[in-house]
Formats: sequence, structure tokens, C-alpha cells
Amino acid sequence: MAKLLFDLGKNGRKGYTLPPMQVAPKPVETLIPSKYIRKTPARLPEVSENDVMRHYFSLSTLNHHVDKGFYPLGSCTMKYNPKINETLARIPELKNLHPLQPAATSQAALKLMYELAGYLSEISGMADVSLQPAAGAHGELTGLKMIRAYHVSQGNPRSEVIIPDSAHGTNPASVTLTGYKSVQIQSNEKGLVDVENLKSKLSDQTAALMITNPNTLGLFETQLQEIIKLVHDAGALVYMDGANLNALLGIVRPGDIGFDVLHINLHKTFSTPHGGGGPGAGPVGVGKKLVNFLPVPRIEKDNSGYCLRDDFPDSIGKISSYYGNFGVMVRAYVYIRMLGEAGLRRVSENAIINANYLMKKLEPFFMLPHSGPAMHEFVLSGKWQRDRGVKTLDIAKRLLDYGFHAPTVYFPLIVKEAIMIEPTETESKETLDRFAEAMIEIAHDVENRPEVVLNAPTTTVVSRLDEVKAVKEPNIKYNFDRLDRM
Repeated sequence: MAKLLFDLGKNGRKGYTLPPMQVAPKPVETLIPSKYIRKTPARLPEVSENDVMRHYFSLSTLNHHVDKGFYPLGSCTMKYNPKINETLARIPELKNLHPLQPAATSQAALKLMYELAGYLSEISGMADVSLQPAAGAHGELTGLKMIRAYHVSQGNPRSEVIIPDSAHGTNPASVTLTGYKSVQIQSNEKGLVDVENLKSKLSDQTAALMITNPNTLGLFETQLQEIIKLVHDAGALVYMDGANLNALLGIVRPGDIGFDVLHINLHKTFSTPHGGGGPGAGPVGVGKKLVNFLPVPRIEKDNSGYCLRDDFPDSIGKISSYYGNFGVMVRAYVYIRMLGEAGLRRVSENAIINANYLMKKLEPFFMLPHSGPAMHEFVLSGKWQRDRGVKTLDIAKRLLDYGFHAPTVYFPLIVKEAIMIEPTETESKETLDRFAEAMIEIAHDVENRPEVVLNAPTTTVVSRLDEVKAVKEPNIKYNFDRLDRM
């Protein structure tokens, strides 16, 4: 057997041979004091490989993920992740690179990152891009630190950042972490930034306006040019939260509009894995006046190839241990190269079509607080259903019985009983129709048999929980008996 294994290793793929035979280990009795060694064998169950596989596979089927079913989580852009991205990210020559490997032996990786930054710069219209931030919120922090460094360099440090009331929750958190005070402005009756309210909040202490476009209602800010001019005239900068960039690819470039900073969520717009705690990536693009403040090291190209440079005296310094989450970058790079310019535009066009198609199908059955064409997502309200005693949370739980992950609920905060739906471009019309049918059935049940919705879910492994009791009396014991009966 040993001879066979040796031959297989020797004649297999180049470079993959078994290591030489090691010296037999010493008996365990010589390494551990005798009083700690069992006198009788442990009573361990004999489990076949087949049973083990079925056990873990049954657990995996309890998870909901984008490969299993529709995931219309508003603002999160839960699009399908092409498997070719995963395959190429696992190439040993890329996967096994060490972060401290010298640039001379990392040229392929450096070239990939250099080109990816160039693609993102071209797509966004920004002058330059740093790939270092490890998540969207990390990108926000990085962008705000550059804004602070810019104002300090101008001899005019400022203390406030203006944020709309419809903003993502990470925006005010990042503002606070950077040492600024968060100043809120209102949305108008159309769900857009109230320009007059913005004017009243601008001052010589305003460092930046932080705005999402399209906003969290899925609406394009129609007065952006006026807004940006007002902010710039006040000596401040304009930051764009790029969470909703999936609506703009190949159609609008934020840099062309006048944004100074933009973070890009690779796990949203560019189809890298989303959720599970990471890894993520939130590259930050900047306009010309902020290029000198980008994090280091920066990837540069010269006659000898690609290198990492950190000799930029105005830089905000390192914001990652090394250069960021490289495997995520590989996936995004593959996605962009496969689609090309025309394909990226088609992504956004299809995302917009899908969102508006679904919105029109559901509009008669749920309140639509802000009418007009949506971009890549839209927000309904469950107010009509709440008036009949059924909350948006109940609707979300009932959707589980149909095999769908619920949309984002109760956000944005400016819409009561909010239901935020983003279908993305990777869902078929048939999937959208099935989802619409489920939502419409739920709306009918609210009117005719509300108890069905109030008691949902009923088809899932775990039925409706007593949420108040779960908070007050948490029980974290795992129910193995129930698992065995599955």
C-alpha cells in the first residue's frame, strides 16, 4: 500500500508528492502521566461514513442561501455567485500565496490587484481606488479618515458630517468612530433629500455630506448636482455610500457627478460571497484632491513590474494587516473580466427591470409610500395589513412557509412597517412570479384568515418562537433529540 501511494504521488501532478516517511511517534503512555490515561476504552458510537454524511447534509439543508432559493434582502444585493469565481479563486498559485511573500514572486497577484483597482476606477469614475478595506463599513471609516486628513491639511479641521434620515446604520457609526458629530437631514415627501433642510444644516463645521445613491428607498436622487454644489461651496466634501451601486453600472459614474469619495461593496455589486461574517471587501475610490491620502502600501507599476510602495507622506497609513482580502478580489476580478463593459451595464438594466416588475405586481396589495419608477430595489409598507392586526414581521415569517427568505423589514426607518425588496438581476421571471404570488396570497390571508399569518411559520424545522421569552430567558441548549428525529 505504501509503495502504491508513493507511486501515485510520484506520477501525479508535478510538485504533488508524498513527504518522506516520518519516524514512528512514541507511545502515548510515555507522553501523558498515567493517572490521566483511560483504563477502559471510551464508549464512542460506531457511525458509518454514510450516516455521518447524511447527518451533516441534513443540517446543511436547513440553511437558506442564494443557491437554494430566492433571497430578496433589500439593500444587500444577494445575487447569485457564479461558480467559476470560486473555481479560479482556488487556483493553488493564488490561494497559497503568503502575505509576506516578496513582490518579485507575487507579480501575478499584484497585477491582478492593480488591474482590479483600475477597473473599479473606470467603472466608478473615481481618480484612484484602494482595495484594502475589508468590508463596506471599513470602507466608510477609511473614506472618512481621508476626509479628515484632507481638512487638516487645509488647516481647517471640521467637526460635523451630514447624513440623511434614510441612511444605512453604518453611516452614523462610522462618523462617530472617526471623531465627527453626526447631523441628520430630513427626506421630503418624495423620499429624496430635502434640499432646503440641507441648506439649513450646512456650516463652516461641515466636513462632508454622506449620501447613498440610489437611496435606501431605491430612488435616484434627482437633485444631486445642486446638492453637491451646495456642499462644495461650503468647503465640504461629498461621500457616496456605494451599497446600491448595482443600479448604476455602465449607466452612471459617481465620479462624473462630482462625488469625492465612494466605497464599493464587492460582496454586493461584484458577486463575491455575502454573509457568514466574511471575508468581505469594501474598496474605496477617491477624487483627485484625495489621492495623496489613500492608504499604504499602494500598488505601483514600473519598468521592472509591480511593486508595493508606502512612501506617501500624506497617506492615512495602513488600514489592513496586509493588503485586504485577496480571495474576494480574485472573484470580483473574474466577474468583471467575464462580463465586460456591455455585460456590466446589462447587470444594472436587468436589476432595475426586475425591481420595477415586482413592484408593479405587488403595488395593488401593499402600500407603496413613494410612487414613481424605482431603481434596483423598492420599499413597500405593511401599514394596510397592520391596520388589520398583522405586522410586517408576521408577513416575513409567513414567507418562510413558501420557501422564500424574507425581505429586509422595518428599514429604512422613515417608512412605517417597511418591507424592502431587492430581487437582483440574477433571478428569473418565473422566480419573481412565484414570490409575487406568495406575497399576494399572504395579503389575502391577512384579510380572510389572519390567524394563518399570525401563527407562521408552520412548515419549518423551528416554528414560531416566543421572542420576548427568548430575550428574557435565553435557553441555548441544543436539542439533539429533535435533530435525531429529522
